[in-house]
Amino acid sequence: MMSEETDLIQLETLCKQLYETSDTQIRTQAEKALVNFANSPSCLIKCQQLLQRGSSPYAQLLAATTLTKLVSRSNVTLPLNERIDIRNYVLNYLATRQKLSNFVSQALVQLFARITKLGWFDVKKDVYVFRNVISDVGKFVQSGSTAHVMLGVQLLSQLVCEVNTVSESEVNRSLTKHRKIASSFRDTQLFEIFQLACTLLRDAAGNIKSLNFNDEIQHGLLSHTLKLAQNCLTFDFIGTSTDESSDDLCTVQIPTSWRSAFLDSNTLELFFDMYGNLPPSLSSMALCCLVQLASVRRSLFNNVERAKYLNSLVTGVKGILTNLHVCKGLSEPSNYHEFCRLLARLKSNYHLVELVKVEQYAEILKLIAEFTVNSLQMWQFAPNSVHYLLSLWQRMVASMPYVKASEPHLLETYTPEVTKAYITSRLDSVHVVIRESMEDPLEDQGLIQQQLDQISTIGRCEYEKTCALLVRLFDESAQRYQELTGSPTPSSVDIAVQEGRLTWLVYIIGAVIGGRVSFASTDEHDAMDGELVCRVLQLMNLTDARLPHGGCEKLDIAMLSFFEQFRKIYVGDQVQKTSKVYRRLSEVLGINDEAMVLSVFIGKIVTNLKYWGRSEQIITKTLQLLSDLSVGYNSVRRLVKLEAVQFILSNHTSEHFPFLGSVNASNLITNTRCRTTFYTALGRLLMVDLGEDEERFEQFMIPLTSAFDSLGNLLSRASSSMFREDEAKRALIGLVRDLRGVAFAFNTKVSYMMLFDWIYPNYMPILIRAIEIWYHDPTVTAPVLKLMAELAQNRSQRLMFDVSSPNGILLFREISKMIVAFGSRILTIGDIPKEQVYRVKLKGISVCFNMLKAALCGNYVNFGVFRLDGDSALDDALQTFIKMLISIPQTDVLDYPKLSQTYYGLLECLAQDHINFISNLEPQVFLYVMTTISEGLTALDTMVCTGCCAILDNIITHLFKRLTSKRKKINSSASGDSETFLRILELHPEILQQMLSTVLNIIMFEDCRNQWSMSRPLLGLILLNEDYFNKLRDSIISSQPADKQQTMASCFESLMDSIERSLLTKNRDRFTQNLSVFRRDVSDSLKAPTNNGSHGNQVPTSSVSLDMMS
Repeated sequence: MMSEETDLIQLETLCKQLYETSDTQIRTQAEKALVNFANSPSCLIKCQQLLQRGSSPYAQLLAATTLTKLVSRSNVTLPLNERIDIRNYVLNYLATRQKLSNFVSQALVQLFARITKLGWFDVKKDVYVFRNVISDVGKFVQSGSTAHVMLGVQLLSQLVCEVNTVSESEVNRSLTKHRKIASSFRDTQLFEIFQLACTLLRDAAGNIKSLNFNDEIQHGLLSHTLKLAQNCLTFDFIGTSTDESSDDLCTVQIPTSWRSAFLDSNTLELFFDMYGNLPPSLSSMALCCLVQLASVRRSLFNNVERAKYLNSLVTGVKGILTNLHVCKGLSEPSNYHEFCRLLARLKSNYHLVELVKVEQYAEILKLIAEFTVNSLQMWQFAPNSVHYLLSLWQRMVASMPYVKASEPHLLETYTPEVTKAYITSRLDSVHVVIRESMEDPLEDQGLIQQQLDQISTIGRCEYEKTCALLVRLFDESAQRYQELTGSPTPSSVDIAVQEGRLTWLVYIIGAVIGGRVSFASTDEHDAMDGELVCRVLQLMNLTDARLPHGGCEKLDIAMLSFFEQFRKIYVGDQVQKTSKVYRRLSEVLGINDEAMVLSVFIGKIVTNLKYWGRSEQIITKTLQLLSDLSVGYNSVRRLVKLEAVQFILSNHTSEHFPFLGSVNASNLITNTRCRTTFYTALGRLLMVDLGEDEERFEQFMIPLTSAFDSLGNLLSRASSSMFREDEAKRALIGLVRDLRGVAFAFNTKVSYMMLFDWIYPNYMPILIRAIEIWYHDPTVTAPVLKLMAELAQNRSQRLMFDVSSPNGILLFREISKMIVAFGSRILTIGDIPKEQVYRVKLKGISVCFNMLKAALCGNYVNFGVFRLDGDSALDDALQTFIKMLISIPQTDVLDYPKLSQTYYGLLECLAQDHINFISNLEPQVFLYVMTTISEGLTALDTMVCTGCCAILDNIITHLFKRLTSKRKKINSSASGDSETFLRILELHPEILQQMLSTVLNIIMFEDCRNQWSMSRPLLGLILLNEDYFNKLRDSIISSQPADKQQTMASCFESLMDSIERSLLTKNRDRFTQNLSVFRRDVSDSLKAPTNNGSHGNQVPTSSVSLDMMS
């Protein structure tokens, strides 16, 4: 007993040291000691003792969080009785301990929610023991004590949240069990919980005047109750897992069984009343609930019910807008944000045709327009909320063509006011930002692009008014700017203001031109576009003339945005050349056709590359524009005829384009990534007239040849003290990025051969030497390996070498050398911190996997030749692949998406064409591979899952052939195969059995999106594990309710109907057809009601079979 007390005192001391001390060393030691405590066998008992007898709230917190971790472990599950005891203990503890610290009670609430979720399908004496939530927690709610009611609401709220949240262990794995629990909870508990929340809110609404919001408990109860309602309404009802980025497209998939609550207009009125009567600290939660209520799926109602519901919704919104001056709630940013979301949902979930039929539509639209205009003018207040208002107007304007003339939408009256408010408010913001040194909205490219996408549609409504406004404002600012720049003593502040205003105007002009819709545009609109384009091009001439003395980066970025929009609409193969845009350009600037427009584009590109080498943003966007122009079939041929383009092709050196020069180490990576884009575009332009002209190719490659020779000289001194390492690195990284761009563009056999003959054998050793020197530096290895991977790609059949050519074998030897050089050295690096392991190690390994896959699947090498000639290139590459693979923890394979895609892609290639290599793997390696395949079958990434099906199918087919040939006593040693993998699978039959169980589970009970792929390995798995399959089938059938067992048995009989014991294509196809019918029949059987009508906590239908294979 004394020892127990001592242990408890020691634990309490450690907790205080962890949470209270400022000494880092003491805190670290305490943390280590508590981690050891959490892993000790007596941890469970000690936690209960800490809760029972501990005096420190930190000790209670430790006990609660440690218990949560204990019940959450996926590898060790506590016995059912222990988990029931913990749950009951937590409820009793919360009920009897009145003065717990908030963080302690929250931790205990979290423990209750976690243990309830994870035990949702646990059965004891034919009863689901963790599902009596409402009755157990209801005792808190019915107690009459405000503190207990609040605790009850907290318990329910956290439980709803917990069931709706995907745990960390489920993020990169199958969501099957999570969805089963969530679906069951939704069907059995959620509506009752939502009704309870509404009842508590109605009680509060009835006593609203007597409530004291300064009272912590009363305020807390209302807050938790609103949160409970919000959690119910934001529940992921159908498993779509929408994220915040798609917020404005969200539809709440309310179950049909909830209809009664939504047909009752009191539900909507309740939350509008809550908003109107609660203080700002609470009212935003009521608005958040209203946002969800406004997003209820349309199919929940018929047309009449939907119209009535919408009318109630709009009436409530009108009430808020009408009382803006009385109720100051929207002055609170959180309320304002939620209200903007609510307005956006009016259009995202309802058609404009429905909105115009709402009573007092004209009045509500006028109020929304006034609110929007005021919001835009107050640009400093909650800028992120403006997105929702613009979204509302964008959607309404886009819907205008679908509204009959007999139903006036009045948008032509109010939309121009919104457009004007947006434009003028952005211009007015410039002076304030500069004067007060505020954060400039122009620096937030994401926000600008989002708003421009919206204003591009809004601005096209009553386009004449938009253009007139833009022309007037642009002329005013351009004239003032010209005056200032021509002045002998210009004011830098005044120039900055005008540059800011012109930047906004150029962005907006580009956006409204990009918003042109062909079916809704007229010649007059095109002529207006011409007016706007002329002004921007005239401004460009003015700003470009000032670049030798300095320029405005933001304004030039806006110019590039404008050019991109203009290119999409008026330049390219699909554009009518008779457009009035060109007529106006001809009249004002003498630009008569598309060729001259392209000349303007290239002129701007060359100017930017010459003067803006220090600006990564401008260089990147300029090169992207050049790349986009080089893609079109006709435009690229026009471009090649331009003198400026020929100049670039002949002079792509740092002398003419400073961004190609060596830069300081801090800008090493960012300034070299865009070089690949540059050389891809140059490669495409060169390809137009290249043909078989080797002399022209050599001429183009002169700068790169010179760079490679210089690099070779630098690396030759790598072991001497004279080695200039930083200079060599910069030269290498820039060069390989350039070459990767050229290699990507050269997608014909002739052009690729020119490049290959240039790089091999002269320069390949330099690349391999670089890997040997800098294998530990990912800034070097990544671009070099990516270049090699690009050279290995047989894109557009460019690597189909002549019959007498050894180039395929020579290329593969170099690929093998590169993989071995990197792989053998990267594995010598010791422990790498977790946050750096992908960058330093896994990224390079992933590129190697991709490179090897490209070579093995490229069809340009006969790999049988290597064995005949005694060439070890293939074996070296494959053995290095295996060494790199087993150095990766299995969890990392799926945790890093790029790695998983390249690994499974390579494995699929090996299983298809090099199955003997897989069957000869060492036992531990083979088990590693099979485990990763099993994990991949349940991956969220469909490509990974489908790839694993193909891999498994090839392995199973090979195994089946070996076993059947063995029975026929055919000697298979001639094929180079071994018996190793047969013995492994005999010793570990559970591997294939688990895969059979997994695949069958996915097909029967999950949303299987690749059914055909799943069906291919399933037949082989069944034929190889017939006894296990029969047991699995019997188990599933017996777990069904008595009245469904015969139906399920018939489904399984039909599945194997007319299926022979072979894996011939004809037999496989028949099985795949049977499987489609099987899946449909099983789904119908599971959905059908049972005759016993049981529900609630009794074990009713197919839940056991659904869970048995998890």
